[in-house]
Amino acid sequence: MTKRFSPSQIILLLVALVLAAIWLAPVAWAVATSLKPETETTAVPLQWFGSELTFESYGLVLGTGGIVKWAINSTVTAVIVTFMTVLFSAMAAYGFARTQFRGQRVLLALILAGIMVPPQVLIAPLFAEMVSLGLVDTWWAIILPQVAAPLIVFILFKFFQDVPPELEQAAFVDGAGRWRVFFTIVLPLSRPVLAAVSIFTFITTWNNFLWPFLVSTDPNTMTLPVGLANVVQGTFGLRYAQIMASVVLAGLPLLVVFVMFQRQIVRGVAHTGLAGQ
Repeated sequence: MTKRFSPSQIILLLVALVLAAIWLAPVAWAVATSLKPETETTAVPLQWFGSELTFESYGLVLGTGGIVKWAINSTVTAVIVTFMTVLFSAMAAYGFARTQFRGQRVLLALILAGIMVPPQVLIAPLFAEMVSLGLVDTWWAIILPQVAAPLIVFILFKFFQDVPPELEQAAFVDGAGRWRVFFTIVLPLSRPVLAAVSIFTFITTWNNFLWPFLVSTDPNTMTLPVGLANVVQGTFGLRYAQIMASVVLAGLPLLVVFVMFQRQIVRGVAHTGLAGQ
């Protein structure tokens, strides 16, 4: 039997297709430009496709732009930040959700207040702190400030509140301690939300430009967005095909992450309400 769509479903589908086209158009233009000969990237009138299909810009970027080193740096940084953020945020959120201590409400209020503070406001004091600690031009200067994630703590806090306490009480009766309950019962039950916040943290860290740009001037510690900014400003000048090739190569890892973990992303959004974030 052929499924019939209601008028409202058809309208929603059309709106979704229009939005998808709007979002994908810049990506398609970047890919098309990266495959043009350099002399045709600024031709007037603009054309979607060049006279020939060439991968020369990709070869130049991979050969002289240091993009491989920067991609490795971004991967290492994003993995470490994601692991530390999710672990420490989960520990803090579980402590707020399951334990009672003096000053609990005040600390929770401070965390909620941290969500409302724009990260740009903290750049000057954070940079001064990194300078005083001698961490500038090191990976720790890039990693440590990104580990503090009040929003992740709040999301996990709300999720842990909904975990049935009876499961933990049964483990306590069997002699398990708080840490064992946390790592063997609570965390396994939280895999959907942990997967969702891990993916979003990884993507956010990978795309972060401003903070790594401020604390990293050494090419050996530069992340991919910072390296690409230097490419645009210096090595390649205004060679648009190579610039677009760099952008495409930088976005490929995130596309792979999304394709591999799209099911976890959807499940995590459904469990945590991240759709409004």
